[in-house]
Amino acid sequence: MSHAAALAHTREELADLLAGARGAGRRVGLVPTMGALHEGHASLLRLARECAGEGPVVASIFVNPLQFGPQEDLDRYPRTLEADLEVCAREGVDVVFAPAVEEVYPGWPAQPQVSVEPGPLALVLEGRTRPGHFRGVLTVVAKLFGLVRPDLAVFGQKDYQQLVLVRRMVDDLCLGVDVVGAETQREPDGLALSSRNRYLDPEQRREAVVLSRALRAAQEDAARGADAALGAARAALRTSHGVDLDYLVVTDPDLGALPADVPPGTEARVLVAAKFGSTRLIDNLPITIGRPEEAL
Repeated sequence: MSHAAALAHTREELADLLAGARGAGRRVGLVPTMGALHEGHASLLRLARECAGEGPVVASIFVNPLQFGPQEDLDRYPRTLEADLEVCAREGVDVVFAPAVEEVYPGWPAQPQVSVEPGPLALVLEGRTRPGHFRGVLTVVAKLFGLVRPDLAVFGQKDYQQLVLVRRMVDDLCLGVDVVGAETQREPDGLALSSRNRYLDPEQRREAVVLSRALRAAQEDAARGADAALGAARAALRTSHGVDLDYLVVTDPDLGALPADVPPGTEARVLVAAKFGSTRLIDNLPITIGRPEEAL
């Protein structure tokens, strides 16, 4: 049975709502979101509920301006707080933190004087296309960790580079948060759930499923090596006339380069980003390079 989540708009309200749980030593779970919640977000909330046990689950709903570039879709990003609150109630969220921009960044629109430097991994893949994006992501996540002080935080694997960078930040800055990666949720035809899918027109929506087909093709051919996996994915992408490819790569699980001589059974990740019209989508899947055929 669903229950209404308590809604906090300020730091003080958030602290008051969590004081009892902290005093009782219960685990606090956090799911950071930008709202426009769909079934993918709901799966993160369910996982946080499971991991937190009897402790409170906090969902933050905040469209973070620091992670949007000048030509990106900050103004048109969907803001659907009432519907989001219904999703949170259904999934057993205890507290929704929905602050104003000025609450998170005092003095806005002035940029914060101190921010998180994400390092070299933020300059590749999404970071190459979206300069400054991960500085904004890690800065707001660090702020949320400071405000909520969670024991665990759940992030989706669809934004895989983000997940890797958050884990790196937690390790390098000794933040003491257990970062849980949740499996990507998909439409029945394989398209990864995303708030940006709503921007696709019917034809673009039909074409966009080619991303998941390409990733599955890479998985199926990975037993023959990384090059074969990439070749299979490229062949799948060529079947679509509406895809504007940004990148397609195979990396190690931490997004580093694979060795030249990959041992059989090596775990890796295949990642893709592309535009359909003006809408940019990303996706990824784990693969196993050079796995013997009898193990498939």
